[in-house]
Amino acid sequence: MAKLPLDPRVGRMILAAVDNVCLTEVLIIAAALSVQDPRDRPLEAQGAADEAHKKFADEKSEFNSYLKIWKWFEEAVAHKKSNRLLQESCRSNFLSQLRLREWRDVHSQLLTIVKEQGWRLNETPATYDNLHLALLTGLLGNIGYKADDEPHYLGARGIKFHIWPGSTLSKKAGRWVMAAELVDTTRLYARCVAQIQPEWLEKIGGHLLRKSWGEPRWEKKLAQVSASERATLYGLVVYSQRRINFGLLNPSAARDIFIREGLVGAEFETRAAFFAHNQKLLREIENLEHKSRRLDVLVDDELIVAFYDHALPKDICNGIQFEKWYKQESQKNPRLLFLSKDELMRHEAAGVTTELFPKKLIASGLELLLTYHFEPGSVRDGVTLTVPLYALNQLSSQRCEWLVPGMLKDKVHLLIKSLPQKLRRHCVPIPDYAAQFCQRIADKLVFGRGQLLDAIIDDIRAQTTVVAKLDDFKLETLPAHHFMNFKIIDEHGRQLEMGRNLASLQAQFGEQARASFQKMAEQSVGVVVTSTAPSTPPKPSSAPASGGRLSAAGLAGLATLTGQEVSPALAARLVEAEPAPVAMPSSKAATTHLIAHTNLTTWTFGELPEILEIGQGKLTLIGFPALVDKINFCDLEVFDDPSVAARVHRQGLRRLFALQLKDQLKALEKNIPGLQQMGMQMMALASQEELRAQIMQTALDLACLQDPLPLDAASFAKRKDEGKSRLGLLLNEIARLLGQILSEYHGLPKKMQSVKSHSAAYDDMQTQLQGLIHKRFLLETEYAQLAHFPRYLKAINVRIEKLRADPARDAGSLAQWLIAANPYRRALKAANTQQDPQMLQYRWMLEELRVSLFAQELRTPMPISVKRLQKVWESMQR
Repeated sequence: MAKLPLDPRVGRMILAAVDNVCLTEVLIIAAALSVQDPRDRPLEAQGAADEAHKKFADEKSEFNSYLKIWKWFEEAVAHKKSNRLLQESCRSNFLSQLRLREWRDVHSQLLTIVKEQGWRLNETPATYDNLHLALLTGLLGNIGYKADDEPHYLGARGIKFHIWPGSTLSKKAGRWVMAAELVDTTRLYARCVAQIQPEWLEKIGGHLLRKSWGEPRWEKKLAQVSASERATLYGLVVYSQRRINFGLLNPSAARDIFIREGLVGAEFETRAAFFAHNQKLLREIENLEHKSRRLDVLVDDELIVAFYDHALPKDICNGIQFEKWYKQESQKNPRLLFLSKDELMRHEAAGVTTELFPKKLIASGLELLLTYHFEPGSVRDGVTLTVPLYALNQLSSQRCEWLVPGMLKDKVHLLIKSLPQKLRRHCVPIPDYAAQFCQRIADKLVFGRGQLLDAIIDDIRAQTTVVAKLDDFKLETLPAHHFMNFKIIDEHGRQLEMGRNLASLQAQFGEQARASFQKMAEQSVGVVVTSTAPSTPPKPSSAPASGGRLSAAGLAGLATLTGQEVSPALAARLVEAEPAPVAMPSSKAATTHLIAHTNLTTWTFGELPEILEIGQGKLTLIGFPALVDKINFCDLEVFDDPSVAARVHRQGLRRLFALQLKDQLKALEKNIPGLQQMGMQMMALASQEELRAQIMQTALDLACLQDPLPLDAASFAKRKDEGKSRLGLLLNEIARLLGQILSEYHGLPKKMQSVKSHSAAYDDMQTQLQGLIHKRFLLETEYAQLAHFPRYLKAINVRIEKLRADPARDAGSLAQWLIAANPYRRALKAANTQQDPQMLQYRWMLEELRVSLFAQELRTPMPISVKRLQKVWESMQR
């Protein structure tokens, strides 16, 4: 560089050009940078000058403009006809001939020096990158980075500059630029600029970069500790967030991160036997913590870190080094790095056994997965039952109230603690009582049977003679983990929903669950049918239309399928449900195969089984077959809920009888006595055609759907013939009773308007009337109960007359009635108990109490009073 009579920066460009094979171009540019710019731009002709100079412009670099001007002038000199013409040509292009000649002279001198040094000129044109890399070596202090949302560039050492307005790159210079010079006039301008790449700065000025590192972290795929590197040149960020091997910079810190995150944090992927063994032990101990709901069983991570730190050599800080070392050392000591349970546990988790905290829950013949999690406030806190969608409707909420044996004591403790003090004091000390209750439940082998609250109430009564009620317990005071958490998954194992309210989940996904269950039943190859029935037909119920019930032997068959005794709650659910298909009498259980039947118009499918065991691989489901009403025919389908199956089957069986008796029904429905008058009386609630359909369906129920329901073709045909002979008489009897009811009802709403000023009495009568007479009351009320409807309606008429004469007496009677009615109303709001036979019986007793209080002269079938009903209600709560 000392031999080059140039600015040192320009000299550095020439030396770099030798290595980048661009010496020819750099000599031209270096000479241009050493003299005054040959381009003229007079004030009076700036526009013309800019237009003339456009032919020399380059879209990426103004340095290339020098090369274009040089080439133009060389060709002009070589082809000149006279000096005058050459001068005119230069003037027309707004170029100074004198400065051009000076440029050539400097270039000639540089060329002589280069040849003396033996540097070879490149014969092929240099690439853009090579040329500007050479130029950048001398201009590292003149680089700039475009500021975000600002017109200026950030330069070296904190300066800010703008591109010279006359530059062809003033509006599209790019993110990174270099400039031949920075001129400070009205503001700092960069002249003769070119686009550059930030990677070039690292290549040329790597020795000038200032680097910093941060965010050391374990990289699972690379099996090493990486960090983010940031480099700056004269204060400008050249790159950031570059991933580097942190072990090369700080082996000690990298080793600590490798142990903490890779080995202790289980982020290291290795096939070493110790790793799987240690992780399995950790999971087991963590599971004990979740089950026992305490976080002091597993030792602190620092102790595990210290174990690995002591065992590993000091120079190991990544996975490759570790694998090499472990392979050699494990041959000498196969148990190297194996942890023991004693080393990982602070103390024994006494009482946490598989019996107390099972991994699975048996429900409806299915093994459902149980998982435990201890994180107060989390949606997963407590025990979670994973329920496949197809099993959702078969799950009993009563069994889930008990949780698992290991969690029962704490729940019972809090439940008893929530009782009023006058009841709670009989159970002190409460922790001891809760423990003794759990022991008594275990001794009786009744865990999970019936409602938990009922079991506690019975136990308190047996131990202390004190009678508690369901309303005495404050369930809202219990933490969330004392209620089972349900995770609903689809057929692919994906979570659909999670929550602790099973009834809400069944309401939300009930239809999807039923469709999923039926799909599995249809796809199941060789659906196994287990038909268990008593040796003699069950006796019919005293209520004419109470419907069929599942037999005791059927319950025994269900217990055989599920592998456990049927709980009283489930037994009650099956027995007290609406009509369910009853198995055909037989001396022993029979096993057959159910064949899909569709488009049925008569009984052509043989014996109807009571319950189905649907096998598909290792999966076992319990189904309930039922005839489904399809208007013009019936289909035989399988349901997951016995109450739904019973209701649907009764409707389907009714349709099957109707299809067989269609000719007779068609004739009878044309001659229903008083239909036109009854239709007018009920016009506000239902049309005449709807009323006709209800009358015909009720007649079919009384004629053909008495217990026991038919179970095969023979019993179906026999029942059809019996019903056919009495269908006409039953139809006339129903029409006569309905006529009496509607005669009493007609005009009653209008008559009630006269006492509307007595708002309490009016609202009560309105509620009563809507509960008795509604659109489908004929079908949805037991026929035996319908016989009392005329008296109930007549009692309302009598009450209206008495109310006009003595409103105070009516108010007193209403207050008395509410004493017996309010507990019933609260129970209806708390749960869907309309189908409970005891609740239904109590509902009609309340109607009789109305007659006794408001129209005593109409008399009641049995003695009735508020005190009697209070005793009945108390007995129902036991």
